[in-house]
Amino acid sequence: QVQLVESGGGLVQAGGSLRLSCAASGRTVSGYAMAWFRQAPGKDRDFVATITWRPGTTYYADSVKGRFTISRDNAKNTVSLQMNSLKPDDTAIYYCAAGSFSGIRTSDRSYNYWGQGTQVTVFS
Repeated sequence: QVQLVESGGGLVQAGGSLRLSCAASGRTVSGYAMAWFRQAPGKDRDFVATITWRPGTTYYADSVKGRFTISRDNAKNTVSLQMNSLKPDDTAIYYCAAGSFSGIRTSDRSYNYWGQGTQVTVFS
């Protein structure tokens, strides 16, 4: 079993930055793909970004490409999401997810483990 705990959410003005972190514990996430999803009020949970185990290939939703960067530290079992140039539309609960597969997948149904989420609120 893998436990995922997100941190780093908060309130930020439009144009600002936040860095989210996700720490995995329990079973190692070696070999797992890691991803971030988000869910705004009244909306479905949407894919944000993913990173493979090795070689650490990344893939982003069009809405965040060029503004967000996903990274992972395999030795520390952590994954991060650096979010720059934030917009009010980025307001959502952000979830960390882990999937026991290689390659790139953007469907939330592909991921086995989920964190509790961290709130990000961007005001104009």
